[in-house]
Amino acid sequence: MCSNFLLFYCSLVVLLAVTTPTTAAEEFQVGGAVGWRRPDLNHTQIYDQWASHRIFHVGDSLRFEYKNDTVVEVDKWAYYHCDTSHPISAVSSDGNTTVNLDKAGPFFFVSGDYEHCKDGQRLHLDVFPLHDQDAIPTPPQHSNSDDPTPFIPIKFFSLLLLAFNAAFLQ
Repeated sequence: MCSNFLLFYCSLVVLLAVTTPTTAAEEFQVGGAVGWRRPDLNHTQIYDQWASHRIFHVGDSLRFEYKNDTVVEVDKWAYYHCDTSHPISAVSSDGNTTVNLDKAGPFFFVSGDYEHCKDGQRLHLDVFPLHDQDAIPTPPQHSNSDDPTPFIPIKFFSLLLLAFNAAFLQ
């Protein structure tokens, strides 16, 4: 009887290994079709809302498209104070800037124009590691974004494996 359980357990592990999806690096256009611009007074949270509808992983990249503006990567303090005097990365003003998300953790971006930043042209996002599938957050239930990327619940297989262990291998 134990060998049947062991066979089932091994089959489940193989199934898990074969069917667990891998995440490919993705490029995100910041702000979607709106791009990187000074928000109007009724949409000052546009970039927070945009980021809250997406999950970012190490290896992904952000593409900022803009005209007559800049994008600056800053630390948390500078993000909240719209201070670009000590940028993490060089100021870019070419109208099409790509930033590679090369580490897990928070990233902060602001417009180089103080007034634009104060009006909401700033972006904070969290980047998750690829190897830690349990760190992936649950996606928002109310997505009206222009990004049709589906979210695949990877935790299901992990939970199934844990339930099997608890039920049969004690």
